[in-house]
Amino acid sequence: MSDPVAEIDPQRWQSTNLVGLPAGLIASVEFNAHPLVLNIAGARETHRGLFRLLAEAQGMAEAAEIFRHYLEIAFGLTSPTPEMQGAERRRFRSSYLKLLEGWGFDANGPQGAVLKGWVESRFGLMPTYHKAPLERFLSPAWVAYLEEKFSSRFHNNCIHAQLDLLYEYCQWAIRRFGQPARDHARLWRGVNRHDEQMVVEGRLRCGECVVRLNNLVSFSTSRERADEFGDWILEAQVPAVKLLFFPGLLAKAPLAGEGEVLALGGNYLVRASYA
Repeated sequence: MSDPVAEIDPQRWQSTNLVGLPAGLIASVEFNAHPLVLNIAGARETHRGLFRLLAEAQGMAEAAEIFRHYLEIAFGLTSPTPEMQGAERRRFRSSYLKLLEGWGFDANGPQGAVLKGWVESRFGLMPTYHKAPLERFLSPAWVAYLEEKFSSRFHNNCIHAQLDLLYEYCQWAIRRFGQPARDHARLWRGVNRHDEQMVVEGRLRCGECVVRLNNLVSFSTSRERADEFGDWILEAQVPAVKLLFFPGLLAKAPLAGEGEVLALGGNYLVRASYA
């Protein structure tokens, strides 16, 4: 007999991941209050050369250039040159930068589906929203998400390995330079659509509540900027170990000019205020 709670609670559908901690723990308010270091199995070991080079960086700008150059070589991300011929010149190679750029345009687009799928694979956190609430499996919303998540357009060129390195590089930069925070970053999120985040405990109007955010979610580094994206402002203390991207992490990166931060989701204790 099926468990009706499991059917409507995506966090209970899957627990396997590559970070060695239960997905339910990573998604919890308790984890946010007392975070543990997360490392994706094999990512650093496979690319020891990258982190040897990064160890010599004297600042974020130099580290960002090292990271960009390494991934260009390792995954063939350089632009086509006149010397390339035929199919090689036309070949589309997925890149972490293209995914970030697509996320900036629409977090519910194909690039967003690939990013959410990567979080699902590496951290065991199930998405809760993609164009529509992801509830019963297999609903039409789930089918649409799966089709985009596995689309060869953006799901090639070892894209998960690229994202693994992006996360590990982000965590290395936080520990090395303390940006944007060593333990917790105070961040804001503007919301209008209540179906993209579910109130788990309390009420928004009470000023403090627990909300369940999607498995990958955008925050802003300033309350004023978050105000542009919704009438309700959620303020959260986001553990640094949940960050995937922050302004200044990459050289000439998408999202950088908007003060946008990408973080792993789950349950968050937030202060809610009406803008």
